[in-house]
Amino acid sequence: MNISTANELRALFLDFFKSKGHKEIPSASVIPENDPTVLFTTAGMHPLVPYLMGEKHPMGTRLTDVQKCIRTGDIDEVGDPSHLTFFEMLGNWSLGDYFKSEMIPWSWEFLTGKDWLGLDPDKLAFTVFEGDENAPRDEEAANLWRAQGVKDDHLFYLPKKHNWWGPAGITGPCGPDTEMFIITDRPPCGPDCSPACSCGRYLEIWNDVFMQYEKLADGSFVPLKQKNVDTGMGLERTFCVLMGAKTVYETEIFSRIIGKIEELSGKKYGESEEVTRSIRIISDHMRTATFIIGDDRGVTPSNVDQGYVLRRLIRRAVRHGMQIGAPQGFTCEIAKVIIDQYKDNYPELERNSAYILEQLKLEEDRFQRTLKKGMAEFEKVYGNMTRRKAAFEALKADKANAACIEAVMKVLPPSPENMPIHEQVQAGTIDDATIDRLIAGCATMDSRSAFKLYDTYGFPIELTCEMAAEKGIGVDTEGFEQRFKEHQEKSHAGAEQRFKGGLADNSEETAKLHTATHLLHAALRKVLGPEVAQKGSNITAERLRFDFSFGRKMTAEEKAEVERLVNESIKAAVPVVCEEMTVAEAKAQGAIGLFESKYGERVKVYTMGEFSKEICGGPHAGNTGDLKSFKIMKEEASSAGVRRIKAVIGK
Repeated sequence: MNISTANELRALFLDFFKSKGHKEIPSASVIPENDPTVLFTTAGMHPLVPYLMGEKHPMGTRLTDVQKCIRTGDIDEVGDPSHLTFFEMLGNWSLGDYFKSEMIPWSWEFLTGKDWLGLDPDKLAFTVFEGDENAPRDEEAANLWRAQGVKDDHLFYLPKKHNWWGPAGITGPCGPDTEMFIITDRPPCGPDCSPACSCGRYLEIWNDVFMQYEKLADGSFVPLKQKNVDTGMGLERTFCVLMGAKTVYETEIFSRIIGKIEELSGKKYGESEEVTRSIRIISDHMRTATFIIGDDRGVTPSNVDQGYVLRRLIRRAVRHGMQIGAPQGFTCEIAKVIIDQYKDNYPELERNSAYILEQLKLEEDRFQRTLKKGMAEFEKVYGNMTRRKAAFEALKADKANAACIEAVMKVLPPSPENMPIHEQVQAGTIDDATIDRLIAGCATMDSRSAFKLYDTYGFPIELTCEMAAEKGIGVDTEGFEQRFKEHQEKSHAGAEQRFKGGLADNSEETAKLHTATHLLHAALRKVLGPEVAQKGSNITAERLRFDFSFGRKMTAEEKAEVERLVNESIKAAVPVVCEEMTVAEAKAQGAIGLFESKYGERVKVYTMGEFSKEICGGPHAGNTGDLKSFKIMKEEASSAGVRRIKAVIGK
């Protein structure tokens, strides 16, 4: 079948699995609900973890969807031909229903069938798990591919690094996978060339994950009670391969976005390596930022968590816009194109369009002001370097001159490493070779200053290098990279500590805390007004964190009343009742939830007496009395128009 647009590929995939008895479900939020193990929804499986663990899904055991996903670990790589921070994942799911014997023939049918993608079987390659100490070699998957007609020289056994998926966080469902590749016209890179290579001969387009295991917190693997299938086909990458395009940016997915950037900047994609890289960065980052802000559980730019990542994306896009001559305010113009392009598939973007544009304008204006402060810091550093150089040159000309000696003392900070030089200067014994080394050092900005410009003022190292080159000086980029790596390691270590545990483990304590968020949400709406809406939550085994829309700090009286209402509901010890119903029925009963984008035709509604009725899919306590007590520990600003409460329950 001929495909010319990404929408056609999206529809074809969904139609295929609907023909196999699957129910289409809408994309979940890009902001994970009550899961502290990741900042964003990174894969199609992430929102479905409770159902992969055995909880019943309202839409049944066969599901298909297109999930909005964000992965930001490689932000600095964006600008090359392939990296993206936002992508759409085509997926289908078996929740304890079919398994390998059905999924692999279906995969073959969709890839090669004339009514579907119609790919040449001789241009396809497949990989399966080779086995290790945790799980055996997946001969079942290999034999099923052979049964479709796949030859052994198109079938590869690869280790866990390549053919194992999950969990989405630290713990959770996972298992061996089988991956599907297009074989390009590139010749093999050697006798051992395989899909494990990075030579470009094999391009992955699909991945079938067979969830047979659960990874526990201690790193061990145990069999899952319910075997599941989870497949993922990246829309952008697959469409690029099907179109024969060199990069994802050279498909119709990005054509309108890039066209607007060209119009605003006067630059053309492809006119130079630098311009092309900047246009790719702007295109990707603005698309991701638009989806983050436009999500119904969207966040705003800040200095923590998702807001920090969002701020970094916007500021990097703004800087590259400046580099290619885009006018101030260009981010809003690009966002308008993105909203229009995606509004039919993701109506929340149009619904939240005014908010998207408002936040982009605020952040772009804020960064312009920060840039001015950073420029001043750069000039200060450069001025110090210039004064040091002049002092050293004067000393070289007259080592006995008191004024020259005093000038060097002022520009050379006292430190253990500088003390020998101080002593030599004062004694008049410093030699010309040492002075020449000091002069040469003034031609390169030190890594500490470069990292301060990055960390404090948001200057990418490329910007610092560019400005330094204009002044005729260099930058200690190796030292900067070392500082950057140390910074990342500290951040990752902190994140691992912070994000241990959480709702993904379905523990009893997190289920109670999750139930407490329902009671807190209801109490806030009663005390502050029905306009209050949940904007995010984060649960660990120790506490809950709840973000909600509200424009000011809560008073002490308001916090006390919220606490009283929640504790009153806990003291009432009412059952937590779960019912399945249609969205229309849930609305009619007054249940709250993000109806428009998150849920399918049937939903689960959790009711706690007359106090709370809310759509949700996570684990809950059986009775409000199980929570024992509720205490607000802190109420603070999260971002513009959003407040944050941290609270605990009784042990």
